[in-house]
Amino acid sequence: MSITPAIQAPFELANDHPWPSPRMTEEEFLAWCDEDVRAEWVDGEVIVMSPANSEHIDLNLWLGAVLRGFVEHHDLGRVFTTELLVRFAKQRRRRMPDLLFIAKTRLDIVKKAHIEGAPDLIMEIVSPDSESRDWRVKYLEYETAGVREYWIIDPMSQGIEAYALDEHHAYRRIEPSEDRIASVVLPGFFIRPAWLWGERRIGILAALRELGVL
Repeated sequence: MSITPAIQAPFELANDHPWPSPRMTEEEFLAWCDEDVRAEWVDGEVIVMSPANSEHIDLNLWLGAVLRGFVEHHDLGRVFTTELLVRFAKQRRRRMPDLLFIAKTRLDIVKKAHIEGAPDLIMEIVSPDSESRDWRVKYLEYETAGVREYWIIDPMSQGIEAYALDEHHAYRRIEPSEDRIASVVLPGFFIRPAWLWGERRIGILAALRELGVL
């Protein structure tokens, strides 16, 4: 497939991954995008994401370890970190969340190279180039797709917000209580903002201990 470089960007892709055309079919996107490229497909538009910085990577690994430890301890399902695309067929989108959880009863949506349909929970870590996508665009997409719970973690403002679908299939904010934000989808799981934004991030084992895993 011939792809004409057409997008200006602040960084370079490898020589065997030239910049894509402004628009691709879903089939063309799948043929072009492999494990070496971090990109999303949105109704024909290709969005290539900037390389993550060290803080983003460290925070993603921390969240993934804590969430996965809790989920595995209670045998609730599976947790996946970034690099796995989620396909929302009706919206014509393939998104790449930072972190997602799929309940044990819904593991049939896990395919070899992607997730087919809405995960039960998604977490996104906001970066400068994804701020509007995470706070507005993806919020609406995930709500429409039926993602039961959506967490937005913003290192720039040192804030965390979480939303759960209500009986009308609309997101309602999960209000913090006792200095923590508690999941609706995963009863017993919570995150204290102080764990993330203190002088030093709390250790993974310490967080799991407070969650009753250890």
